[in-house]
Amino acid sequence: MLAVVVLLVTVGLSALILQARNSTTKDAEHSTRAAAIALAADPATAKALDSRHPTAALQPVAENIRKSAGFDYVVVFSPQGIRYTHPNPELIGKHVYGGYRPALKGPYTSSFKSPLGWAVDSTAPVRRPDGSVAGLVSVGVTVERLGNSVQHEVPLLLGGAAAALCLGMGGAVLVRRRLYGQTRGLGPDGITRMYEQVELSRERLQLLYDAGVRVGTTLDVVRTAHELAEVVIPRFADFVTVELADPVLHGDEPSPDTGKSGGPKIRRMAMSGIRDDPPLYPLGSMISFVPAAAGGASPETGQAARAADLHQAHAWRARDRDNTDAILAYGIHSLISAPLQARGLILGMAHFWRAEPSPPFGDDDVAFAEELASRAAISLDNARRFTREHTMAEALQRSLLPRGLPEQSALDLAYRYLPAHHSVAGDWFDIIPLSGFRVALVVGDVVGHGLHAAATMGRLCTAVRNFSALDLPPDELLARLDDLVISLDQASTGTSEEVDVTGATCLYVIYDPVSGDCTMGRAGHPAPALVRPDGSVDFVDLPAGPPLGVGGLPFEVAEQRLEEGTRLVLYTDGLVHDRHRSIDDGLAALRGHLVRTAAENAPEVVCGAVFDATAPPEPRDDVVVLVARTRLFKPGQVATWDVPADPAAVSRIRSECVEQLSAWGLDGLAFTAELILSELITNAIRYGTEPIHVRMLRDRTLVCEVSDGSSTSPHLRYAATTDEGGRGLFLVARLAERWGTRYTPRGKVIWCEQSLVAATEDLFEVLAF
Repeated sequence: MLAVVVLLVTVGLSALILQARNSTTKDAEHSTRAAAIALAADPATAKALDSRHPTAALQPVAENIRKSAGFDYVVVFSPQGIRYTHPNPELIGKHVYGGYRPALKGPYTSSFKSPLGWAVDSTAPVRRPDGSVAGLVSVGVTVERLGNSVQHEVPLLLGGAAAALCLGMGGAVLVRRRLYGQTRGLGPDGITRMYEQVELSRERLQLLYDAGVRVGTTLDVVRTAHELAEVVIPRFADFVTVELADPVLHGDEPSPDTGKSGGPKIRRMAMSGIRDDPPLYPLGSMISFVPAAAGGASPETGQAARAADLHQAHAWRARDRDNTDAILAYGIHSLISAPLQARGLILGMAHFWRAEPSPPFGDDDVAFAEELASRAAISLDNARRFTREHTMAEALQRSLLPRGLPEQSALDLAYRYLPAHHSVAGDWFDIIPLSGFRVALVVGDVVGHGLHAAATMGRLCTAVRNFSALDLPPDELLARLDDLVISLDQASTGTSEEVDVTGATCLYVIYDPVSGDCTMGRAGHPAPALVRPDGSVDFVDLPAGPPLGVGGLPFEVAEQRLEEGTRLVLYTDGLVHDRHRSIDDGLAALRGHLVRTAAENAPEVVCGAVFDATAPPEPRDDVVVLVARTRLFKPGQVATWDVPADPAAVSRIRSECVEQLSAWGLDGLAFTAELILSELITNAIRYGTEPIHVRMLRDRTLVCEVSDGSSTSPHLRYAATTDEGGRGLFLVARLAERWGTRYTPRGKVIWCEQSLVAATEDLFEVLAF
């Protein structure tokens, strides 16, 4: 240490003397240039130059710099060369000597012969914020003066060097005594081993950090197990295997006996190593836990167990003699088994193996393995609980979605549904048969993921079915659904468990196969696509409307009359929008695929082709596609009559209806249909207003409809034995399979539906009521 101090002092002194002799001119240039640029770049300098009294503000500053730095002069002057500062106050206000024009473009340094000897001058422009020159700063010094100042510092350097030498000697003595006391007399070998134990501790801390970053990057149980197996190779172990209890893979809690001797077997889910051919049980194997250490592992307490020499692990070797002999012959000689424990549950086991030429595991390695397994177990448990929630949410969602296509005659249908890859979202669809052989198609999306989104989707899906039973038009149904979402939001306000469901979207379509009319309304949902029989593809020009739960704005509807064979494509935004493409690009891609499949007529073919080509392989959101091909009733399936508001017309209309039933080959329904129509027409004439119409539709069932211009609806009631009337609707309800009322812009329609198979019930028993 002393030799180093002396050497440094000698070198420094020699360099200073050499610099004083050979580089004084260069030092003068650097120092004056730096001072001129620094003073010129100070915003206060430009501000002072533009003030009323520049000298008052700049003279003290310039003189302070000159005296402290040992310059001959520091002069600030205007762009016209008028001095504002100078060591000689008599020269302030007068023009500077020499040329300064080159400095207007940037810092400029020059050397010249002065009365005091060879001198160096550096001049720099002072610029305003807009780039214009406010003035210039000139700093000058004689080379001889600078050299003298350096020489004056030599004694000071020598004194400092002597002091440093003394301090170095004293410090060396103190450090030697201090180290001797702290190391307790350890020699160089002992200190070396201590330092080695410290480059090891740092490596283990770095490995734990890496494990924290690389293990648990996804909420997937199997992937997390693989990440644990990969992260410590080869820095801690040569091979790693991870076994998990089967319930963990499905999101359930494992048995309390998992990981114990004689407990349930666990499945090997991950394996990694420095080579690909270890004689270890392959992935998927069911393994019963057998302790490898002489004292046995302790999964009950969450502690790891070490077998420093597997040749001496007799219980482990006795489990499968052929396999363990192959492991030992391969060169694997040491093992640490660590339970993967979280919240008191043993999720599985992690096994760390070492093979030749790696040294056996030591006691310190056991503590590290426990820490590593403990951290990995937390990630595994998080993934397990997410798997459970995902499974429950998906099961809930699938239970609420249609399990098949309902029987109806209006549309040929096909659909595809794909849940989000990592979490269930709230997309749903439904196909709801309505009165008069009409069909409602519904597609919706609840913003969010998980159980809450699935539960909210179930609420909305159920509400849509209930509202559809009222035969509401799309705009009124969406308005009621909007009120429901608002009430759900208000009910959840102030509770920590509930989350607002605002952000749900919905598309509601009603198709009538008798007229071909299609009525649509949407609440913030993507518009449907139409593939017409001529192959043209259009997105319906349908007002978007606000998402459900916003409130305050009405919903609008669009009506179109569709040709037979038109394909109507409904979907959720998961089909056309993800993080890799915008919704505009997704819609363009969807249109292109629909154009290419326009020649295909079967909805199943179109739906499958569009889904396969457009849906992302691992969607972040649910994907729903619903393709419907329209049908139209033949004229022979529909019969209509205009009814005058005259009770005498009832018998004529009733007779003509019976004749129509006979023409359809439905003589077995004539009597019941005649009774139903007689009651409904009579009520319309008596209580309704004109115009009055009767319509019969024949398909899978027989539907009889009576419409009038009144908005009042009859109600079913039980008549007392003394009442002379009030039994008509009860009779209709008993004779028909279904009946109901739907409202139109011009009144109402009362309808009833009968099976084409004649009823065997004794009609006289019905009439007795």
